[in-house]
Amino acid sequence: MTGRQLDLFPADAGVRPGVPLRSQEIPLIPAPPAILPLRPDALPAGTRWREVVLDAQTLGFLLRRSRRKSIGLVIRDDGLLVQAPAWSTLPQIDQVVRDKAGWILRKLEERAERLQLLALQATQWRAGGAIPYLGVRIELALDGTRAVRYAGDADAPRPGDVLSLPLPEDADADRIRDSAGAWLQQRARIDFGRRLDRFLAAAGQSLEGWGLSSATGRWGSCTSDRRIRLNWRLIHFQPPLIDYVVAHEVAHLRVMNHGPAFWRELERLQPGFKAARDTLAQHSPDSLPLI
Repeated sequence: MTGRQLDLFPADAGVRPGVPLRSQEIPLIPAPPAILPLRPDALPAGTRWREVVLDAQTLGFLLRRSRRKSIGLVIRDDGLLVQAPAWSTLPQIDQVVRDKAGWILRKLEERAERLQLLALQATQWRAGGAIPYLGVRIELALDGTRAVRYAGDADAPRPGDVLSLPLPEDADADRIRDSAGAWLQQRARIDFGRRLDRFLAAAGQSLEGWGLSSATGRWGSCTSDRRIRLNWRLIHFQPPLIDYVVAHEVAHLRVMNHGPAFWRELERLQPGFKAARDTLAQHSPDSLPLI
């Protein structure tokens, strides 16, 4: 599967109770920063806030008068800054923004993605940082005096659960990432194994073996000699998404193609699988900026 970069932390982890899976949109891991900037609480000196309506959305920007001879557009971390000469009228400025709307929105999207990545790099691999685990955000702690431990139920995590890693407080980001990755892979082996057992029983099938994968292009695979590989990074996601990949590979034990018989078997194993399939189809393992 291929797709664009996914977002990292879900705003609302968990599938809505009482609503069939097929009718839900399953968030993978959360929305990025808003592309269109909001009006800041305090405006920088010498600027004013102005808004222009573009088709179905409103674009706000900072306007600063300057001695320049033409109207200039600059994308900054706080959004769009328009620098305009004193002689230019507001309608003229608004028209330039409309004319350049395509370029502005594209650059604002790049800005949002860059700010998200910078925030992750700055906060993820440290004490108090956060990573997604089974669709919820858990926090990292460092304690070099004890073995790794999880404060909470690792089988049913809740937002804010703490993963304590056996590292000193001054451990660098690489050591923290490696230690957290080792724990996540250990949990993936436990969690995926249980899911495999459940779906194998439902399918009436057996395996020659299975293992974890670090593939960058697929979430899972099944070979003709009845061996399954599951991408360990699935452990970041909500259970319905993991179930879809596991059920998908188990269905291949009966049907080694993607013909109608395969999809019927998958629907039997995981009714309403299409919501999960459509979610994962937008993403690929190599888009995960985590580990």
